[in-house]
Amino acid sequence: MIQNTNKNDLSEPTVLQELADPGVIRITLNRPTKYNALSEDLLFELHTVLKSLSSDDSIRVVILRGAGPAFCAGHDLKEMRTQPDESRYQNLFRLCSSVMLSMIDLPQPIIAEVTGKATAAGCQLVANSDLAVASTNATFAVSGINLGLFCSTPSVALSRNLSRKHAFKMLMTGRFIDAHTAVKYGLINDAVPSDQLDSTVRSLARDIASKPQSSVREGKALFYAQLEQTLADAYENAGKIMAHNMMFEDTKEGIDAFIEKRTPNWKFD
Repeated sequence: MIQNTNKNDLSEPTVLQELADPGVIRITLNRPTKYNALSEDLLFELHTVLKSLSSDDSIRVVILRGAGPAFCAGHDLKEMRTQPDESRYQNLFRLCSSVMLSMIDLPQPIIAEVTGKATAAGCQLVANSDLAVASTNATFAVSGINLGLFCSTPSVALSRNLSRKHAFKMLMTGRFIDAHTAVKYGLINDAVPSDQLDSTVRSLARDIASKPQSSVREGKALFYAQLEQTLADAYENAGKIMAHNMMFEDTKEGIDAFIEKRTPNWKFD
């Protein structure tokens, strides 16, 4: 069970939620003066929010963003140094890993909306999101190595999204890359001007939200499950899931509409 061992009394939430569009919720990391650094409180609150959303059938897509000029500066190093205890660090990184796993386990797709800097565990959040769109002024780095700390947990997400050479170079040099390079590396999907970021992300979210929820949720689960399987097992599992998907009422309606050359009348079962 994940517990918050810090238990600070917060003057305001470190994670905000708002409905951006029907079926689309926007989650905002809310420590703008700290560049949304991942304090223990913020991680615990984010984990709680994700767990709550996982059972909310009214939500189809999640947008993850940061308040203020940065997306996320990674772990709160100042907070970490106040109690330099290895067991406490293990608990903190276990909590962070639980957040990352909750993002993958979440039935709804997550779109990272990135502006400003996304560093270390902040870059990990981007890599761990299902989709990511950034403003052209965004920059990305896993810069722990510059402090003598290899970004071990971010390396898990990076190595599963980028080519090994690109991921290893970022991890070993700590150098920043710009948004266009992040697209090239496969860290993000698109880079757009700042004044188009919100509309681009919301358009993508609305597009996904317009699809039958049962197929989207089953598809996301299958996508991540097959990545960890052998090729033969992946095809076996994918075939079973696809056959099951074929029995959904919305799938039957979609195929009939295609054959009859009409717009499908989704029931969103």
